[in-house]
Amino acid sequence: MELYTSDSSDTDSREQKTIDFGRMSLDVVTLEDHLSSPHKALLKTSGDIETMLLNHNRLVALPRVLQQFTNLKILDLSSNALTQLPDALCQLPLVTLIAKNNLLTNSSLPKSLLRKQIGNVHGGTSTLKELNLSGNQLIHFPEQVTELRQLKYLYLGSNKISSISKDIWRMQSLHVLSLGGNLVNEVPEAVGSLSQLQALVLCDNLIEHLPMSIARLKNLKSLLLHKNRLKHLPKDIVALKNLTELSLRDNPLVVRFVQDMALKPPTLLELAGRIVKASGQRPGPADVPRTLVEYLNSANCCVNPNCKGVFFDNRVEHIKFVDFCGKYRVPLLQYLCSSKCIEPEELSRASSSNASSASSGFMMRKVLLG
Repeated sequence: MELYTSDSSDTDSREQKTIDFGRMSLDVVTLEDHLSSPHKALLKTSGDIETMLLNHNRLVALPRVLQQFTNLKILDLSSNALTQLPDALCQLPLVTLIAKNNLLTNSSLPKSLLRKQIGNVHGGTSTLKELNLSGNQLIHFPEQVTELRQLKYLYLGSNKISSISKDIWRMQSLHVLSLGGNLVNEVPEAVGSLSQLQALVLCDNLIEHLPMSIARLKNLKSLLLHKNRLKHLPKDIVALKNLTELSLRDNPLVVRFVQDMALKPPTLLELAGRIVKASGQRPGPADVPRTLVEYLNSANCCVNPNCKGVFFDNRVEHIKFVDFCGKYRVPLLQYLCSSKCIEPEELSRASSSNASSASSGFMMRKVLLG
């Protein structure tokens, strides 16, 4: 995967404004002693410090003295045993907060991650651009992160999250959304509204299908979907022209053309609706009940370019492999009005099991190993 780094990763020296207490086996008491003793902090005052590294210690909580570091921008709390993030943490002007590999649950997080302003009891602001809560014990998508309108990098991998917030569309600055290694079984349509998103990591989940809105992510460069339950991709995914990395391995993706022959007969309502649409008539409320007008307006066009038919509730699901970015042939789901609308060349290819299996297997390997 392409390496995405946050704005906090600049190469300029920050030694004069950094305290590094990582890997010192500190607990809460010893850490507070270190932070309260100027000589142990190399004579740096709390107002001078912008970066604090407390990773790989034995912290189960954070000392109150931490809130005295009023200019702190980067805080690394990773690989401790934290069970709570105090509300006071949100009052610091943090740009990067790394709290991965701890024991945090949903109730461990502050109810709001916004920085409260004096005299403003209803709202707040946030300077946070990177938040890493991977490797904890979250079971729900933390709704409070959707308040962080400036957030660019959100890492929630290796938790037990089962769904993605439908309010995620509010995070319009998001560049990276990482949710790999969870229990997500559905991706909401709202994800397609993240216009700045460049990397979407959904690998190692329980996802069976993707929303059509995924094709609206015009800036997406990396899409990691391996180790899920995907059988096909939305057809409009070919619109992602900037996509340079697509990972689909370990999915039950279809490796040959299929057609659903277990088609139930259409209802009389469906047949009548198809005939009306094919005739070009446009009955209004004065001609038929309003419910029938709404039904007729819900018609879907058959995707076969040689067919002018429509369908309502009764349709044929068909898998078609198409070239994608000139690199892959990927299985996309199509909806047809009839099994007769499957293109003849596809039917012949589907019937030739031995000859096609070798070539399609090769192309599929390119997708799965992508």
